[in-house]
Amino acid sequence: MQGKYTFSIIKPDAVRANHIGSILVMIEKAGFSITAMSMLQLTQIVAAHFYAVHADRPFYKDLCSFIASGPIVAMVLEKDNAVVDLRKLMGATNPTEAAEGTIRKAFATSIDYNAIHGSDSDQTAASEISFFFPSRKLLVKQPAII
Repeated sequence: MQGKYTFSIIKPDAVRANHIGSILVMIEKAGFSITAMSMLQLTQIVAAHFYAVHADRPFYKDLCSFIASGPIVAMVLEKDNAVVDLRKLMGATNPTEAAEGTIRKAFATSIDYNAIHGSDSDQTAASEISFFFPSRKLLVKQPAII
């Protein structure tokens, strides 16, 4: 999965605001293919496991509560240089610092309600993909058979 795949979540704030379609359009226009996608509601326990890496941080409980506060859209995205390119497309965590044309500039309302999550490394992407899509094979583009 090195370099070609990343993981993303459209967070509850963006789902509640009906921005799923607009965010997906931005992702696809940026050249990503969606190879897996699921809309689901996380429980507090699943959220705690997903964000376990942050368990010692002061924002951990609030982060878990937020991500479990409503439906999310979990996705596996494919593109060369996927992690880096998605992070550029997402924009800065704080939307006031995000560049024009980024998802967070367009749809985030605060540093806490920042619309989207994206993996920060190829290793994290692999871990997050297996967390949300443990038994599914990813759709892989095949050459056309003529």
